[in-house]
Amino acid sequence: MPVIDVKATGANIKAIMKMKGFKIADVQARCGFNTPQAIFKWLRGDAVPTIDNMIIIADMFGVTIDQIVIIKKI
Repeated sequence: MPVIDVKATGANIKAIMKMKGFKIADVQARCGFNTPQAIFKWLRGDAVPTIDNMIIIADMFGVTIDQIVIIKKI
Protein backbone atom coordinates (compact mmCIF):
# COMPACT_ATOMS: atom_id res chain seq x y z
CA MET A 1 0.00 0.00 0.00
CA PRO A 2 1.48 3.40 -0.95
CA VAL A 3 1.78 6.02 1.81
CA ILE A 4 3.42 9.41 2.09
CA ASP A 5 6.98 9.26 3.43
CA VAL A 6 6.64 12.24 5.75
CA LYS A 7 10.36 12.61 6.54
CA ALA A 8 11.44 12.32 2.90
CA THR A 9 8.70 14.72 1.79
CA GLY A 10 9.88 17.27 4.36
CA ALA A 11 13.46 16.91 3.15
CA ASN A 12 12.22 17.31 -0.43
CA ILE A 13 10.31 20.50 0.41
CA LYS A 14 13.45 21.86 2.07
CA ALA A 15 15.58 20.96 -0.97
CA ILE A 16 13.13 22.53 -3.43
CA MET A 17 12.92 25.69 -1.32
CA LYS A 18 16.71 25.98 -1.33
CA MET A 19 17.00 25.21 -5.05
CA LYS A 20 14.34 27.80 -5.94
CA GLY A 21 15.70 30.41 -3.51
CA PHE A 22 12.69 30.63 -1.20
CA LYS A 23 12.92 31.34 2.51
CA ILE A 24 10.61 30.10 5.23
CA ALA A 25 9.16 33.61 5.52
CA ASP A 26 8.22 33.49 1.82
CA VAL A 27 6.27 30.26 2.28
CA GLN A 28 4.73 31.54 5.49
CA ALA A 29 3.45 34.68 3.75
CA ARG A 30 2.11 32.79 0.73
CA CYS A 31 0.27 30.26 2.90
CA GLY A 32 -1.09 33.01 5.14
CA PHE A 33 0.39 31.70 8.39
CA ASN A 34 0.91 34.03 11.35
CA THR A 35 3.90 31.98 12.51
CA PRO A 36 6.28 29.62 10.66
CA GLN A 37 5.67 26.68 13.05
CA ALA A 38 3.72 24.59 10.51
CA ILE A 39 6.49 25.00 7.94
CA PHE A 40 9.11 23.90 10.47
CA LYS A 41 6.99 20.79 11.11
CA TRP A 42 6.95 20.06 7.37
CA LEU A 43 10.71 20.50 7.04
CA ARG A 44 11.42 18.29 10.05
CA GLY A 45 9.11 15.62 8.67
CA ASP A 46 6.71 15.84 11.61
CA ALA A 47 3.76 16.66 9.32
CA VAL A 48 2.88 17.25 5.69
CA PRO A 49 1.10 20.28 4.28
CA THR A 50 -2.66 20.11 3.90
CA ILE A 51 -3.80 19.64 0.32
CA ASP A 52 -4.64 23.36 0.11
CA ASN A 53 -1.14 24.32 1.23
CA MET A 54 0.39 21.65 -1.00
CA ILE A 55 -1.32 23.30 -3.99
CA ILE A 56 -0.04 26.71 -2.89
CA ILE A 57 3.58 25.61 -2.46
CA ALA A 58 3.58 23.56 -5.68
CA ASP A 59 2.44 26.65 -7.57
CA MET A 60 4.93 28.83 -5.72
CA PHE A 61 7.83 26.45 -6.46
CA GLY A 62 6.75 25.90 -10.07
CA VAL A 63 6.45 22.13 -9.62
CA THR A 64 3.68 19.57 -9.40
CA ILE A 65 2.47 18.01 -6.16
CA ASP A 66 3.91 14.71 -7.43
CA GLN A 67 7.33 16.35 -7.47
CA ILE A 68 6.96 17.34 -3.81
CA VAL A 69 5.41 14.26 -2.20
CA ILE A 70 7.59 11.21 -1.71
CA ILE A 71 5.67 7.91 -1.69
CA LYS A 72 6.79 4.68 -0.07
CA LYS A 73 5.15 1.27 -0.15
CA ILE A 74 4.47 -0.58 3.06
